[in-house]
Amino acid sequence: MKTNLLQSLMVLALTACTIAHSGWAQTPRSAAQRPPNIILIMVDDMGYSDLGSYGSEIQTPNLDRLATEGLRLREFYNNAICAPTRASLITGQYPHKAGIGYFNVNLGTPAYQGFLNKQSLTFGEVLKQAGYSTLLSGKWHVGNDSLAWPRQRGFDRFYGILGGGSNYFDAGPLPTGRNSPVVILEDNQRQHPKANSFYFTDEITNHAVKFLDEQSRESKPFFLYLAYTAPHWPLQALPEDIAKYRGKYDAGWDETRKERLARQVKLGIISQKQADAAAARDAEIPDWDALTYDEKQLWKAKMEVYAAMLDRADQGIGKVLAKLKDLKKDDNTLVLFISDNGAPAEDVAHWGPKAGRNSGPVGTAGSFESQGKNWSYVSNTPFRSFKAFSYEGGISSPFIAWFPGKIKPGRLEKGTGHLIDIAPTLYDVAQANYPTSYNGTATNPLPGVSLANLLFNEKPLDPQRPIFWEWAGNRAVRQGKWKLVSIYPSYQWELYDLEADRGETQNVAGRNPNVVDALSDLYFGWAKRTGVVDYDKIKPQQPLLPAPRKPSQGSRNF
Repeated sequence: MKTNLLQSLMVLALTACTIAHSGWAQTPRSAAQRPPNIILIMVDDMGYSDLGSYGSEIQTPNLDRLATEGLRLREFYNNAICAPTRASLITGQYPHKAGIGYFNVNLGTPAYQGFLNKQSLTFGEVLKQAGYSTLLSGKWHVGNDSLAWPRQRGFDRFYGILGGGSNYFDAGPLPTGRNSPVVILEDNQRQHPKANSFYFTDEITNHAVKFLDEQSRESKPFFLYLAYTAPHWPLQALPEDIAKYRGKYDAGWDETRKERLARQVKLGIISQKQADAAAARDAEIPDWDALTYDEKQLWKAKMEVYAAMLDRADQGIGKVLAKLKDLKKDDNTLVLFISDNGAPAEDVAHWGPKAGRNSGPVGTAGSFESQGKNWSYVSNTPFRSFKAFSYEGGISSPFIAWFPGKIKPGRLEKGTGHLIDIAPTLYDVAQANYPTSYNGTATNPLPGVSLANLLFNEKPLDPQRPIFWEWAGNRAVRQGKWKLVSIYPSYQWELYDLEADRGETQNVAGRNPNVVDALSDLYFGWAKRTGVVDYDKIKPQQPLLPAPRKPSQGSRNF
């Protein structure tokens, strides 16, 4: 019985991996047809529910318009943390296969070398060969060595940071206990802007607009990767944006999450049953009413600034869309939007010797605060857990797709896509060939599938194809309605029925041992093929994040 189930699962997995490109590109484009432009937008450390179109009170009118005029997915997955997510997004590979199984630091093996390998082509490299101008404004975070910079990996223009984060009002080192330099580049030239002479989110927007203006003089399509650092900590925002949210969070996180759940039900993002299951407060989140007056003032200020930062990014997206319209290219451009991971639990100003240093109130250039798990619990509504973990709160992202006349407006689909599907989708839309070799090096095959049939033809993805995760010992595999997950340092499997319980409130591993066995076999087969190494054998002396909490009771150990 177990053998037959395993054989069936493997056949379904192989079938999903060999799905051909969609109907979008099956008919050759006529000479009169213009190749579509593409804008891919990613924000940083934003939770699933932080957009108005996903239930938030934060003002995101430009992204909400794209959602109304385009498509949203209920289920789209990232890799739980910055660099591995970007490795998958940029190359279409699982992060270990691309060389960034942990972060942009070298742990001594090819899967954990900390920069993109040559076998994994970037979408800049592939689309440039297909005749596209390739533009990047924002965050790179997939290699610090000059051989791994964006201009050396297929981008015609680049402005932004190489690493994982920066201050928003200056380019100085981050004020933490560890060595945290900030390198801002324009193309291959290091930039040294004067402190308090800029706001980094605006600089990312302004350079994107400038690149589009310059590119409009060329007779070829463009690909713009717009990678904001907002709303990633440190919490720093412009006073006029913060003012819009004064008093908005006086009721605290319990009431705010309750209101978001109600909006999500109304929007059709979740069912009332899912909302009811998610209504109970996480045991690690304190009761708002138990806080002192001073504690409430600090926590309210954090969320006000966080909202202001995301608001500013949305304003920037509006400017890019306005430039697109001014250039008369808005009718032939695909826009995709995602977040790199769930909202974080890290409390960077209170991490002992590694903590950031505050020299001003929350939101100002001198502050170094983060949202913290208390508000991230709201951002990740209706899910449990946070950035870096393999629960839904860590790996779930909003997904918006917009293409006038090509994507039917107002659609809300289940989806169940993953980052590895973005590159095949872009190549499908652009009719770009993904080569089997590049500059004499054999390339890694793409493991994902094009989303084009879902976006343009309203055809669902194969629900039975498996999707996998591993980061710092946190493991998961999803197939169909089932999701198997374990959280380091435990190696106990937990099993969830995501159709009935996407909030992962009921671990049903003990009642479904055959499913646990089958999914576990799928996971270990993927891990072997992909180069995953037991985290205990490679973990750095100084882990990036504090130790995770213990898993729930009732797990099965494998």
